[in-house]
Formats: sequence, structure tokens, C-alpha cells
Amino acid sequence: QVQLVESGGGLVQAGGSLRLSCAASRSIASLNLMGWYRQAPGKQRELVARITSVGDRYYVDSVMGRFTISRDNAKNTVSLQMNSLRPEDTAVYYCYVRVVVTDYWGQGTQVTVSS
Repeated sequence: QVQLVESGGGLVQAGGSLRLSCAASRSIASLNLMGWYRQAPGKQRELVARITSVGDRYYVDSVMGRFTISRDNAKNTVSLQMNSLRPEDTAVYYCYVRVVVTDYWGQGTQVTVSS
């Protein structure tokens, strides 16, 4: 089992930047998949970005070129650098990690982008 704690959300104007961080309660070095989902009001949760243990990255089309996911195995953290934010990026962002076949989630952090 693993606990995840997100930080770094907040309110920002369109065009601004935020950096989300997710701290895991155990070593992540052996965990293949880590990433971020988001859920906007009235919408389904969607995968934003994920990263494998060897550094392969995936991004949803809408954030390509603006968001960057990274992981630090020494610090047991995964981060999401979000640049050129848009109002449509407003959502609760959730960190997740896959341990074998089970996904674990953080409590979520609110990101609000004003126009």
C-alpha cells in the first residue's frame, strides 16, 4: 500500500504557471506507472500525464507542449509542471500510482485558472 499527498495547487491567471508535487509514503523506484488525472466540475476524470519507471511519458493532447511530468525516485516524488495555463485546465488534480494491478490516489489539489 502507498499513501500519496499532493501539493502546489492554487489560483492563477491564464498564461501563468503552477507546479504540482506528489509525495509517496514508500519508495517509488520499482513502481512502473505514476501520473496525474484531473476532474473538472460535471466532467469525467481524465488522464493528464503519466510516466514510467524508465522515463517514458504520455500526455493528453490538450496539454502537450505545456505540461511536463517528472519523477524523482530518490525523493519519492512525481511532479507536474504546468505552463501557459488556460481556464479549461481548471480542475481537481489527482496523483496516482500503480502498484502491480492496484491504483492508489491522492486526495486531490484544486487548480483554478482565471481568464
